[in-house]
Amino acid sequence: MVNTKILPAADNAYQYPLLIKQLLLSGPRYAPDQEIVYANRSKYTYTDLLERVHRLAHALTEAGIKAGDTVAVLDWDTPRYLECFFAIPMIGAILHTVNVRLSPEQILYTMNHAEDDLVLVHDDFLPIVEGIRDQVETVRGYIQLTDNDQPAATRLDTLGEYESLLAGCDSHYDFPDFDENSVATTFYTTGTTGNPKGVFFSHRQLVLHTLGMAANFSAYDEMPLLRSSSVYMPITPMFHVHAWGAPYAATMLGLKQVYPGRYEPELLVELIKTHKVTFSHCVPTIMQMMLATDSIKTADLSNWHVLIGGSALTESLCRTGASMGIRMYTGYGMSETGPLLTATHLSPDDLELPLEQQAPKRVKTGVPVPLVDIQVVDPEGKPLPHDGTSKGEVVARAPWLTQSYFKEPEKGEALWEGGWLHTGDVASIEPDHTLVIKDRIKDVIKTGGEWLSSLDLENLISQHSSVAAAAVVGVPDDKWGERPHALVTLKPGEDLGVEDIQAHLQQFVDAGEINKWAIPASIDFVEDIPKTSVGKINKKMIRDQLG
Repeated sequence: MVNTKILPAADNAYQYPLLIKQLLLSGPRYAPDQEIVYANRSKYTYTDLLERVHRLAHALTEAGIKAGDTVAVLDWDTPRYLECFFAIPMIGAILHTVNVRLSPEQILYTMNHAEDDLVLVHDDFLPIVEGIRDQVETVRGYIQLTDNDQPAATRLDTLGEYESLLAGCDSHYDFPDFDENSVATTFYTTGTTGNPKGVFFSHRQLVLHTLGMAANFSAYDEMPLLRSSSVYMPITPMFHVHAWGAPYAATMLGLKQVYPGRYEPELLVELIKTHKVTFSHCVPTIMQMMLATDSIKTADLSNWHVLIGGSALTESLCRTGASMGIRMYTGYGMSETGPLLTATHLSPDDLELPLEQQAPKRVKTGVPVPLVDIQVVDPEGKPLPHDGTSKGEVVARAPWLTQSYFKEPEKGEALWEGGWLHTGDVASIEPDHTLVIKDRIKDVIKTGGEWLSSLDLENLISQHSSVAAAAVVGVPDDKWGERPHALVTLKPGEDLGVEDIQAHLQQFVDAGEINKWAIPASIDFVEDIPKTSVGKINKKMIRDQLG
Protein backbone atom coordinates (compact mmCIF):
# COMPACT_ATOMS: atom_id res chain seq x y z
CA MET A 1 0.00 0.00 0.00
CA VAL A 2 1.42 3.39 -1.01
CA ASN A 3 1.71 5.83 1.88
CA THR A 4 0.02 8.95 0.51
CA LYS A 5 -1.01 12.16 2.21
CA ILE A 6 -4.63 12.33 3.38
CA LEU A 7 -5.74 15.60 4.92
CA PRO A 8 -8.52 15.80 7.51
CA ALA A 9 -11.90 17.10 6.43
CA ALA A 10 -13.70 19.87 8.22
CA ASP A 11 -15.84 18.56 11.03
CA ASN A 12 -18.98 19.72 9.24
CA ALA A 13 -17.94 18.56 5.76
CA TYR A 14 -20.62 16.42 4.13
CA GLN A 15 -19.42 13.07 2.80
CA TYR A 16 -21.54 12.88 -0.35
CA PRO A 17 -22.57 9.28 -1.08
CA LEU A 18 -22.97 8.12 -4.68
CA LEU A 19 -26.61 7.04 -4.52
CA ILE A 20 -29.12 6.47 -7.30
CA LYS A 21 -31.29 9.26 -5.89
CA GLN A 22 -28.58 11.74 -6.97
CA LEU A 23 -29.18 10.78 -10.63
CA LEU A 24 -32.72 12.21 -10.31
CA LEU A 25 -31.52 15.68 -9.35
CA SER A 26 -30.59 17.08 -12.76
CA GLY A 27 -33.17 15.77 -15.27
CA PRO A 28 -36.18 17.49 -13.68
CA ARG A 29 -34.09 20.67 -13.33
CA TYR A 30 -32.91 20.74 -16.92
CA ALA A 31 -36.17 19.67 -18.54
CA PRO A 32 -39.13 19.68 -16.12
CA ASP A 33 -41.62 19.61 -19.01
CA GLN A 34 -39.76 17.08 -21.16
CA GLU A 35 -41.85 14.05 -22.09
CA ILE A 36 -41.59 10.43 -21.03
CA VAL A 37 -43.82 8.44 -23.38
CA TYR A 38 -45.40 5.00 -23.04
CA ALA A 39 -45.86 3.66 -26.58
CA ASN A 40 -49.14 4.94 -28.00
CA ARG A 41 -50.81 4.83 -24.57
CA SER A 42 -49.77 7.76 -22.40
CA LYS A 43 -47.12 10.33 -21.58
CA TYR A 44 -46.06 12.54 -18.71
CA THR A 45 -43.27 14.98 -17.78
CA TYR A 46 -40.10 14.77 -15.71
CA THR A 47 -41.94 16.69 -13.01
CA ASP A 48 -44.52 13.92 -13.01
CA LEU A 49 -41.78 11.26 -12.96
CA LEU A 50 -40.29 12.76 -9.81
CA GLU A 51 -43.67 12.85 -8.09
CA ARG A 52 -44.49 9.28 -9.15
CA VAL A 53 -41.16 8.00 -7.81
CA HIS A 54 -42.01 9.58 -4.45
CA ARG A 55 -45.50 8.07 -4.49
CA LEU A 56 -44.12 4.63 -5.37
CA ALA A 57 -41.69 4.85 -2.46
CA HIS A 58 -44.65 5.40 -0.12
CA ALA A 59 -46.58 2.52 -1.72
CA LEU A 60 -43.63 0.18 -1.22
CA THR A 61 -43.16 1.28 2.39
CA GLU A 62 -46.86 0.80 3.11
CA ALA A 63 -46.53 -2.70 1.60
CA GLY A 64 -44.00 -3.45 4.33
CA ILE A 65 -40.84 -3.07 2.28
CA LYS A 66 -37.86 -1.80 4.20
CA ALA A 67 -34.16 -1.29 3.54
CA GLY A 68 -32.47 -4.55 2.56
CA ASP A 69 -35.65 -6.18 1.24
CA THR A 70 -35.90 -7.32 -2.39
CA VAL A 71 -38.64 -6.30 -4.81
CA ALA A 72 -39.14 -8.27 -8.03
CA VAL A 73 -40.56 -6.70 -11.18
CA LEU A 74 -42.16 -8.55 -14.11
CA ASP A 75 -43.18 -5.94 -16.66
CA TRP A 76 -42.68 -4.88 -20.26
CA ASP A 77 -40.53 -1.83 -21.03
CA THR A 78 -42.68 0.92 -19.51
CA PRO A 79 -42.33 4.17 -17.56
CA ARG A 80 -43.49 2.11 -14.55
CA TYR A 81 -40.29 0.10 -14.86
CA LEU A 82 -38.29 3.35 -15.00
CA GLU A 83 -39.99 4.43 -11.76
CA CYS A 84 -38.97 1.11 -10.19
CA PHE A 85 -35.36 1.66 -11.35
CA PHE A 86 -35.33 4.62 -8.97
CA ALA A 87 -37.87 4.23 -6.16
CA ILE A 88 -36.95 0.69 -5.08
CA PRO A 89 -33.20 1.24 -4.54
CA MET A 90 -33.79 4.80 -3.28
CA ILE A 91 -35.56 3.48 -0.16
CA GLY A 92 -32.64 1.11 0.42
CA ALA A 93 -34.35 -1.95 -1.04
CA ILE A 94 -33.03 -4.11 -3.90
CA LEU A 95 -34.59 -4.19 -7.36
CA HIS A 96 -34.77 -7.68 -8.86
CA THR A 97 -35.39 -7.36 -12.60
CA VAL A 98 -36.89 -10.73 -13.48
CA ASN A 99 -36.15 -12.21 -16.90
CA VAL A 100 -39.70 -12.93 -18.04
CA ARG A 101 -38.41 -15.04 -20.95
CA LEU A 102 -37.03 -17.74 -18.68
CA SER A 103 -39.00 -20.91 -18.08
CA PRO A 104 -41.40 -20.83 -15.09
CA GLU A 105 -39.05 -23.21 -13.28
CA GLN A 106 -36.11 -20.86 -13.77
CA ILE A 107 -38.16 -17.83 -12.75
CA LEU A 108 -39.15 -19.68 -9.58
CA TYR A 109 -35.49 -20.48 -8.91
CA THR A 110 -34.40 -16.86 -9.33
CA MET A 111 -37.18 -15.51 -7.12
CA ASN A 112 -36.40 -17.96 -4.33
CA HIS A 113 -32.65 -17.51 -4.69
CA ALA A 114 -32.97 -13.71 -4.62
CA GLU A 115 -35.28 -14.00 -1.58
CA ASP A 116 -37.88 -11.69 -3.10
CA ASP A 117 -40.22 -10.04 -0.58
CA LEU A 118 -42.65 -8.26 -2.92
CA VAL A 119 -43.54 -8.88 -6.57
CA LEU A 120 -44.82 -6.29 -9.05
CA VAL A 121 -46.40 -8.28 -11.87
CA HIS A 122 -48.01 -7.22 -15.16
CA ASP A 123 -51.31 -8.81 -16.20
CA ASP A 124 -49.54 -10.67 -19.02
CA PHE A 125 -47.29 -12.51 -16.57
CA LEU A 126 -49.95 -13.43 -14.03
CA PRO A 127 -50.22 -17.02 -15.36
CA ILE A 128 -46.52 -17.56 -14.67
CA VAL A 129 -46.68 -16.20 -11.13
CA GLU A 130 -49.97 -17.94 -10.36
CA GLY A 131 -48.40 -21.22 -11.47
CA ILE A 132 -45.50 -20.94 -9.03
CA ARG A 133 -47.11 -19.02 -6.15
CA ASP A 134 -47.34 -22.09 -3.91
CA GLN A 135 -43.60 -22.70 -4.31
CA VAL A 136 -42.21 -19.21 -3.70
CA GLU A 137 -40.59 -19.18 -0.30
CA THR A 138 -40.17 -15.56 0.79
CA VAL A 139 -42.72 -13.46 -1.13
CA ARG A 140 -45.09 -11.63 1.21
CA GLY A 141 -47.23 -9.74 -1.29
CA TYR A 142 -48.04 -8.79 -4.89
CA ILE A 143 -48.86 -5.55 -6.67
CA GLN A 144 -50.65 -5.81 -10.01
CA LEU A 145 -49.63 -3.81 -13.09
CA THR A 146 -52.14 -3.31 -15.88
CA ASP A 147 -52.47 -1.40 -19.16
CA ASN A 148 -56.25 -1.67 -19.17
CA ASP A 149 -59.08 0.17 -17.44
CA GLN A 150 -59.55 -2.82 -15.16
CA PRO A 151 -56.80 -5.20 -14.01
CA ALA A 152 -57.12 -8.80 -15.12
CA ALA A 153 -58.76 -11.28 -12.79
CA THR A 154 -56.19 -13.17 -10.76
CA ARG A 155 -55.96 -15.88 -8.13
CA LEU A 156 -53.20 -13.91 -6.40
CA ASP A 157 -54.10 -12.08 -3.21
CA THR A 158 -52.75 -8.71 -4.36
CA LEU A 159 -52.22 -5.54 -2.36
CA GLY A 160 -53.87 -3.58 -5.15
CA GLU A 161 -53.28 -2.17 -8.61
CA TYR A 162 -50.19 -0.02 -9.20
CA GLU A 163 -51.88 3.20 -10.38
CA SER A 164 -54.54 3.07 -7.71
CA LEU A 165 -51.94 2.59 -5.00
CA LEU A 166 -49.86 5.51 -6.27
CA ALA A 167 -52.90 7.77 -6.45
CA GLY A 168 -53.54 7.21 -2.75
CA CYS A 169 -49.98 8.00 -1.64
CA ASP A 170 -48.25 11.21 -0.63
CA SER A 171 -46.30 13.01 -3.36
CA HIS A 172 -43.21 13.62 -1.22
CA TYR A 173 -40.92 11.01 0.33
CA ASP A 174 -37.85 11.84 2.41
CA PHE A 175 -35.29 9.50 0.83
CA PRO A 176 -32.52 8.64 3.32
CA ASP A 177 -28.77 8.65 2.91
CA PHE A 178 -26.95 5.35 3.40
CA ASP A 179 -23.75 3.60 2.41
CA GLU A 180 -23.12 3.94 -1.33
CA ASN A 181 -21.87 0.34 -1.41
CA SER A 182 -25.37 -0.92 -0.55
CA VAL A 183 -26.79 -3.36 -3.11
CA ALA A 184 -29.22 -1.59 -5.47
CA THR A 185 -30.08 -4.19 -8.10
CA THR A 186 -29.83 -7.87 -8.83
CA PHE A 187 -30.71 -10.08 -11.77
CA TYR A 188 -29.79 -13.50 -13.11
CA THR A 189 -27.57 -14.44 -16.02
CA THR A 190 -28.03 -17.80 -17.69
CA GLY A 191 -25.06 -19.94 -18.67
CA THR A 192 -24.74 -23.08 -20.71
CA THR A 193 -25.11 -25.34 -17.68
CA GLY A 194 -26.62 -25.22 -14.20
CA ASN A 195 -28.94 -22.68 -12.64
CA PRO A 196 -28.85 -18.96 -13.49
CA LYS A 197 -26.27 -16.98 -11.52
CA GLY A 198 -27.20 -13.88 -9.55
CA VAL A 199 -25.19 -10.75 -10.22
CA PHE A 200 -25.61 -7.62 -8.14
CA PHE A 201 -24.66 -3.96 -8.33
CA SER A 202 -24.28 -1.27 -5.70
CA HIS A 203 -25.47 2.33 -5.84
CA ARG A 204 -21.89 3.48 -6.28
CA GLN A 205 -21.34 1.13 -9.22
CA LEU A 206 -24.51 2.18 -11.03
CA VAL A 207 -23.81 5.89 -10.54
CA LEU A 208 -20.27 5.48 -11.89
CA HIS A 209 -21.53 3.37 -14.82
CA THR A 210 -24.04 6.12 -15.60
CA LEU A 211 -21.33 8.79 -15.53
CA GLY A 212 -19.02 6.66 -17.67
CA MET A 213 -21.75 6.05 -20.24
CA ALA A 214 -22.75 9.70 -20.32
CA ALA A 215 -19.14 10.78 -20.75
CA ASN A 216 -18.58 8.43 -23.68
CA PHE A 217 -21.93 8.79 -25.45
CA SER A 218 -22.25 12.56 -24.93
CA ALA A 219 -18.78 13.97 -25.43
CA TYR A 220 -17.59 12.46 -28.71
CA ASP A 221 -18.91 13.91 -31.95
CA GLU A 222 -18.50 10.57 -33.71
CA MET A 223 -20.89 8.89 -31.25
CA PRO A 224 -23.59 11.47 -30.39
CA LEU A 225 -26.01 9.17 -28.61
CA LEU A 226 -26.82 11.14 -25.46
CA ARG A 227 -27.22 14.81 -26.37
CA SER A 228 -29.75 17.29 -24.97
CA SER A 229 -31.70 17.00 -28.23
CA SER A 230 -31.66 13.17 -28.22
CA VAL A 231 -34.83 11.09 -28.10
CA TYR A 232 -34.15 7.75 -26.43
CA MET A 233 -36.06 4.50 -26.92
CA PRO A 234 -34.73 1.20 -25.51
CA ILE A 235 -35.15 -1.93 -27.62
CA THR A 236 -33.30 -4.05 -25.08
CA PRO A 237 -35.47 -5.46 -22.28
CA MET A 238 -35.26 -3.50 -19.07
CA PHE A 239 -34.72 -6.76 -17.20
CA HIS A 240 -31.46 -7.23 -19.15
CA VAL A 241 -28.61 -5.45 -17.30
CA HIS A 242 -30.81 -2.39 -16.56
CA ALA A 243 -31.50 -1.97 -20.31
CA TRP A 244 -27.71 -1.65 -20.58
CA GLY A 245 -27.84 1.23 -18.06
CA ALA A 246 -29.08 3.76 -20.63
CA PRO A 247 -32.34 4.71 -18.79
CA TYR A 248 -30.28 5.98 -15.86
CA ALA A 249 -28.13 8.13 -18.16
CA ALA A 250 -31.08 9.42 -20.20
CA THR A 251 -32.94 10.38 -17.02
CA MET A 252 -29.93 12.10 -15.50
CA LEU A 253 -29.61 14.22 -18.66
CA GLY A 254 -33.33 14.99 -18.96
CA LEU A 255 -33.79 13.48 -22.43
CA LYS A 256 -37.11 12.68 -24.02
CA GLN A 257 -37.72 8.97 -23.48
CA VAL A 258 -40.05 6.61 -25.32
CA TYR A 259 -40.88 3.23 -23.78
CA PRO A 260 -42.39 0.77 -26.27
CA GLY A 261 -43.95 -1.78 -23.91
CA ARG A 262 -44.02 -5.18 -25.57
CA TYR A 263 -41.73 -5.41 -28.58
CA GLU A 264 -43.70 -5.48 -31.79
CA PRO A 265 -41.50 -4.59 -34.80
CA GLU A 266 -44.13 -2.54 -36.64
CA LEU A 267 -44.96 -0.57 -33.47
CA LEU A 268 -41.27 0.08 -32.80
CA VAL A 269 -40.86 1.58 -36.26
CA GLU A 270 -44.00 3.70 -35.88
CA LEU A 271 -42.70 5.05 -32.55
CA ILE A 272 -39.40 5.97 -34.22
CA LYS A 273 -41.33 7.86 -36.88
CA THR A 274 -43.79 9.56 -34.52
CA HIS A 275 -41.30 10.69 -31.89
CA LYS A 276 -38.24 11.10 -34.13
CA VAL A 277 -36.22 8.69 -31.98
CA THR A 278 -32.48 9.31 -32.30
CA PHE A 279 -30.94 6.70 -29.96
CA SER A 280 -31.80 3.05 -29.39
CA HIS A 281 -29.91 -0.09 -28.47
CA CYS A 282 -30.68 -3.70 -29.34
CA VAL A 283 -29.32 -7.11 -30.31
CA PRO A 284 -28.82 -7.87 -34.03
CA THR A 285 -31.86 -10.16 -34.27
CA ILE A 286 -34.23 -7.36 -33.23
CA MET A 287 -32.64 -5.02 -35.78
CA GLN A 288 -33.11 -7.63 -38.50
CA MET A 289 -36.79 -7.96 -37.56
CA MET A 290 -37.29 -4.20 -37.73
CA LEU A 291 -35.51 -3.90 -41.08
CA ALA A 292 -37.92 -6.51 -42.46
CA THR A 293 -41.05 -4.48 -41.63
CA ASP A 294 -43.10 -2.68 -44.27
CA SER A 295 -43.32 0.54 -42.28
CA ILE A 296 -39.56 1.04 -42.13
CA LYS A 297 -39.51 1.62 -45.89
CA THR A 298 -41.19 4.99 -45.39
CA ALA A 299 -39.22 6.05 -42.30
CA ASP A 300 -36.58 8.77 -42.22
CA LEU A 301 -33.77 7.01 -40.35
CA SER A 302 -30.99 9.48 -41.12
CA ASN A 303 -30.79 10.60 -37.49
CA TRP A 304 -31.28 7.19 -35.84
CA HIS A 305 -28.19 5.99 -33.97
CA VAL A 306 -28.29 2.37 -32.74
CA LEU A 307 -25.92 0.69 -30.32
CA ILE A 308 -25.69 -3.02 -31.15
CA GLY A 309 -24.60 -5.54 -28.51
CA GLY A 310 -25.33 -8.99 -27.12
CA SER A 311 -24.12 -10.64 -30.33
CA ALA A 312 -21.64 -9.52 -32.95
CA LEU A 313 -22.71 -6.84 -35.41
CA THR A 314 -21.95 -8.17 -38.91
CA GLU A 315 -20.75 -6.00 -41.77
CA SER A 316 -23.78 -7.08 -43.78
CA LEU A 317 -26.26 -5.84 -41.18
CA CYS A 318 -24.27 -2.64 -40.63
CA ARG A 319 -24.23 -1.91 -44.38
CA THR A 320 -27.91 -2.72 -44.78
CA GLY A 321 -28.68 -0.24 -42.03
CA ALA A 322 -26.31 2.32 -43.51
CA SER A 323 -28.09 2.08 -46.87
CA MET A 324 -31.19 3.32 -45.02
CA GLY A 325 -29.30 6.05 -43.16
CA ILE A 326 -28.97 4.19 -39.82
CA ARG A 327 -25.73 4.71 -37.93
CA MET A 328 -24.88 1.53 -36.05
CA TYR A 329 -22.24 1.24 -33.33
CA THR A 330 -20.85 -1.73 -31.45
CA GLY A 331 -21.06 -1.88 -27.68
CA TYR A 332 -19.41 -4.67 -25.70
CA GLY A 333 -19.92 -5.98 -22.21
CA MET A 334 -21.70 -8.70 -20.30
CA SER A 335 -24.16 -9.07 -17.45
CA GLU A 336 -21.33 -9.12 -14.92
CA THR A 337 -19.83 -5.85 -16.24
CA GLY A 338 -22.81 -3.59 -15.79
CA PRO A 339 -22.52 -3.90 -18.90
CA LEU A 340 -20.48 -1.23 -20.73
CA LEU A 341 -16.80 -1.98 -21.38
CA THR A 342 -16.00 -0.85 -24.93
CA ALA A 343 -17.70 1.00 -27.77
CA THR A 344 -17.04 2.05 -31.35
CA HIS A 345 -14.59 4.92 -31.65
CA LEU A 346 -14.29 6.52 -35.10
CA SER A 347 -11.50 8.81 -36.27
CA PRO A 348 -12.06 11.94 -38.39
CA ASP A 349 -10.69 9.96 -41.36
CA ASP A 350 -13.25 7.20 -40.74
CA LEU A 351 -16.06 9.75 -40.76
CA GLU A 352 -14.91 11.12 -44.12
CA LEU A 353 -15.86 7.80 -45.73
CA PRO A 354 -19.38 7.13 -47.03
CA LEU A 355 -21.48 5.56 -44.27
CA GLU A 356 -21.57 2.09 -45.83
CA GLN A 357 -17.77 2.06 -46.14
CA GLN A 358 -17.43 2.73 -42.40
CA ALA A 359 -18.87 -0.73 -41.63
CA PRO A 360 -15.51 -2.54 -41.13
CA LYS A 361 -14.64 -0.10 -38.33
CA ARG A 362 -18.13 0.07 -36.83
CA VAL A 363 -18.36 -3.72 -36.38
CA LYS A 364 -15.14 -3.95 -34.38
CA THR A 365 -15.66 -4.43 -30.66
CA GLY A 366 -14.35 -0.96 -29.91
CA VAL A 367 -12.14 1.01 -27.57
CA PRO A 368 -12.49 0.79 -23.76
CA VAL A 369 -14.71 3.59 -22.49
CA PRO A 370 -13.52 5.98 -19.75
CA LEU A 371 -12.55 4.29 -16.45
CA VAL A 372 -12.30 0.81 -18.04
CA ASP A 373 -9.01 -1.11 -18.13
CA ILE A 374 -8.89 -4.12 -20.48
CA GLN A 375 -6.18 -6.65 -21.23
CA VAL A 376 -5.93 -9.73 -23.40
CA VAL A 377 -4.02 -12.45 -21.56
CA ASP A 378 -2.54 -15.87 -22.26
CA PRO A 379 -3.54 -18.98 -20.23
CA GLU A 380 -1.01 -18.01 -17.53
CA GLY A 381 -2.56 -14.55 -17.17
CA LYS A 382 0.29 -12.73 -18.91
CA PRO A 383 -0.80 -9.68 -20.95
CA LEU A 384 -0.36 -10.08 -24.71
CA PRO A 385 0.93 -7.34 -27.02
CA HIS A 386 -1.45 -4.93 -28.73
CA ASP A 387 -0.43 -6.07 -32.19
CA GLY A 388 -3.80 -7.06 -33.63
CA THR A 389 -2.80 -10.71 -33.99
CA SER A 390 -2.02 -12.09 -30.52
CA LYS A 391 -5.20 -13.71 -29.19
CA GLY A 392 -6.12 -14.43 -25.59
CA GLU A 393 -8.90 -14.07 -23.03
CA VAL A 394 -10.35 -10.62 -22.36
CA VAL A 395 -10.02 -9.57 -18.72
CA ALA A 396 -11.29 -6.30 -17.30
CA ARG A 397 -11.24 -3.88 -14.40
CA ALA A 398 -13.66 -1.00 -13.90
CA PRO A 399 -15.40 0.59 -10.90
CA TRP A 400 -18.80 -0.88 -11.84
CA LEU A 401 -18.10 -4.60 -12.30
CA THR A 402 -20.07 -7.04 -10.14
CA GLN A 403 -17.87 -8.14 -7.25
CA SER A 404 -19.14 -11.73 -7.02
CA TYR A 405 -22.15 -13.96 -7.63
CA PHE A 406 -24.96 -13.84 -5.07
CA LYS A 407 -24.63 -16.71 -2.57
CA GLU A 408 -22.03 -18.43 -4.82
CA PRO A 409 -18.67 -17.07 -3.59
CA GLU A 410 -16.66 -19.89 -5.18
CA LYS A 411 -17.94 -18.89 -8.62
CA GLY A 412 -17.18 -15.27 -7.77
CA GLU A 413 -13.58 -16.18 -6.98
CA ALA A 414 -13.27 -17.94 -10.34
CA LEU A 415 -14.75 -14.90 -12.09
CA TRP A 416 -12.11 -12.67 -10.46
CA GLU A 417 -9.12 -15.01 -10.66
CA GLY A 418 -5.91 -13.00 -10.42
CA GLY A 419 -7.75 -9.77 -9.59
CA TRP A 420 -9.21 -9.32 -13.08
CA LEU A 421 -12.76 -10.12 -14.17
CA HIS A 422 -12.61 -12.95 -16.72
CA THR A 423 -15.06 -12.52 -19.58
CA GLY A 424 -14.63 -15.89 -21.29
CA ASP A 425 -14.14 -14.10 -24.62
CA VAL A 426 -11.17 -14.56 -26.96
CA ALA A 427 -9.89 -11.37 -28.60
CA SER A 428 -6.95 -9.37 -29.86
CA ILE A 429 -6.14 -5.72 -29.28
CA GLU A 430 -4.96 -3.58 -32.19
CA PRO A 431 -2.18 -0.97 -31.90
CA ASP A 432 -4.81 1.80 -31.72
CA HIS A 433 -6.34 0.12 -28.60
CA THR A 434 -9.32 -1.31 -30.50
CA LEU A 435 -10.54 -4.59 -29.02
CA VAL A 436 -11.63 -7.21 -31.58
CA ILE A 437 -13.58 -10.13 -30.15
CA LYS A 438 -12.86 -13.38 -31.99
CA ASP A 439 -15.19 -15.71 -30.14
CA ARG A 440 -16.37 -17.06 -26.81
CA ILE A 441 -13.75 -19.46 -25.46
CA LYS A 442 -16.34 -22.24 -25.51
CA ASP A 443 -17.38 -21.39 -29.09
CA VAL A 444 -13.93 -21.30 -30.70
CA ILE A 445 -13.69 -24.11 -33.25
CA LYS A 446 -10.52 -26.14 -32.78
CA THR A 447 -9.78 -27.81 -36.10
CA GLY A 448 -6.53 -29.43 -37.18
CA GLY A 449 -4.62 -27.81 -34.31
CA GLU A 450 -5.79 -24.30 -35.28
CA TRP A 451 -8.35 -21.96 -33.71
CA LEU A 452 -11.15 -20.88 -36.03
CA SER A 453 -13.41 -17.97 -35.07
CA SER A 454 -17.10 -18.76 -35.49
CA LEU A 455 -17.82 -15.01 -35.41
CA ASP A 456 -15.50 -14.34 -38.35
CA LEU A 457 -17.19 -17.06 -40.39
CA GLU A 458 -20.65 -15.76 -39.50
CA ASN A 459 -19.62 -12.27 -40.58
CA LEU A 460 -18.33 -13.51 -43.94
CA ILE A 461 -21.34 -15.73 -44.66
CA SER A 462 -23.66 -12.84 -43.80
CA GLN A 463 -22.06 -10.70 -46.49
CA HIS A 464 -23.77 -12.79 -49.18
CA SER A 465 -26.56 -10.63 -50.59
CA SER A 466 -29.17 -13.39 -50.14
CA VAL A 467 -28.30 -14.23 -46.51
CA ALA A 468 -30.31 -12.78 -43.62
CA ALA A 469 -28.35 -14.35 -40.75
CA ALA A 470 -25.84 -17.10 -40.00
CA ALA A 471 -24.61 -19.11 -37.03
CA VAL A 472 -21.52 -21.31 -36.98
CA VAL A 473 -20.61 -23.96 -34.41
CA GLY A 474 -17.96 -26.65 -34.16
CA VAL A 475 -19.04 -30.27 -34.51
CA PRO A 476 -16.89 -33.32 -33.62
CA ASP A 477 -14.74 -34.70 -36.41
CA ASP A 478 -12.62 -37.87 -36.15
CA LYS A 479 -9.85 -36.50 -38.35
CA TRP A 480 -9.69 -32.79 -37.48
CA GLY A 481 -11.09 -32.74 -33.93
CA GLU A 482 -13.79 -30.28 -34.92
CA ARG A 483 -15.17 -28.89 -38.16
CA PRO A 484 -17.40 -25.83 -38.67
CA HIS A 485 -21.12 -26.36 -39.27
CA ALA A 486 -23.25 -23.42 -40.44
CA LEU A 487 -26.93 -22.57 -40.03
CA VAL A 488 -28.13 -20.02 -42.57
CA THR A 489 -31.40 -18.11 -42.89
CA LEU A 490 -32.18 -16.49 -46.23
CA LYS A 491 -33.89 -13.24 -47.07
CA PRO A 492 -37.50 -13.59 -48.29
CA GLY A 493 -37.75 -14.95 -51.80
CA GLU A 494 -34.11 -16.06 -52.01
CA ASP A 495 -32.95 -19.58 -52.84
CA LEU A 496 -29.40 -20.84 -52.27
CA GLY A 497 -27.63 -24.18 -52.00
CA VAL A 498 -24.63 -25.34 -50.00
CA GLU A 499 -22.36 -24.83 -53.02
CA ASP A 500 -23.41 -21.16 -53.27
CA ILE A 501 -22.28 -20.45 -49.71
CA GLN A 502 -19.05 -22.36 -50.23
CA ALA A 503 -18.34 -20.47 -53.47
CA HIS A 504 -19.05 -17.19 -51.65
CA LEU A 505 -16.51 -18.10 -48.94
CA GLN A 506 -13.92 -19.20 -51.53
CA GLN A 507 -13.41 -15.57 -52.54
CA PHE A 508 -12.19 -14.84 -48.99
CA VAL A 509 -9.83 -17.82 -49.23
CA ASP A 510 -8.50 -16.44 -52.53
CA ALA A 511 -8.02 -13.05 -50.88
CA GLY A 512 -6.06 -14.62 -48.02
CA GLU A 513 -8.61 -13.68 -45.33
CA ILE A 514 -9.34 -17.27 -44.27
CA ASN A 515 -7.81 -20.69 -44.88
CA LYS A 516 -9.57 -23.16 -47.17
CA TRP A 517 -10.25 -25.51 -44.28
CA ALA A 518 -12.45 -22.79 -42.74
CA ILE A 519 -15.15 -23.37 -45.36
CA PRO A 520 -17.89 -25.52 -43.77
CA ALA A 521 -18.59 -28.79 -45.52
CA SER A 522 -21.98 -28.98 -43.77
CA ILE A 523 -24.48 -26.14 -44.08
CA ASP A 524 -28.16 -26.22 -43.10
CA PHE A 525 -30.69 -23.70 -44.38
CA VAL A 526 -33.23 -22.99 -41.64
CA GLU A 527 -36.27 -20.78 -41.06
CA ASP A 528 -34.92 -19.48 -37.76
CA ILE A 529 -31.74 -19.73 -35.69
CA PRO A 530 -32.21 -20.69 -32.00
CA LYS A 531 -31.94 -17.72 -29.64
CA THR A 532 -31.47 -17.23 -25.91
CA SER A 533 -33.97 -15.39 -23.71
CA VAL A 534 -32.25 -12.08 -24.53
CA GLY A 535 -32.01 -12.63 -28.28
CA LYS A 536 -28.46 -13.94 -28.60
CA ILE A 537 -27.66 -16.90 -30.86
CA ASN A 538 -27.97 -20.00 -28.66
CA LYS A 539 -24.97 -22.05 -29.75
CA LYS A 540 -25.38 -24.59 -26.96
CA MET A 541 -28.87 -25.41 -28.23
CA ILE A 542 -27.55 -25.65 -31.79
CA ARG A 543 -24.81 -28.07 -30.73
CA ASP A 544 -27.31 -30.11 -28.70
CA GLN A 545 -29.68 -30.33 -31.66
CA LEU A 546 -26.87 -31.48 -33.91
CA GLY A 547 -26.07 -34.21 -31.41
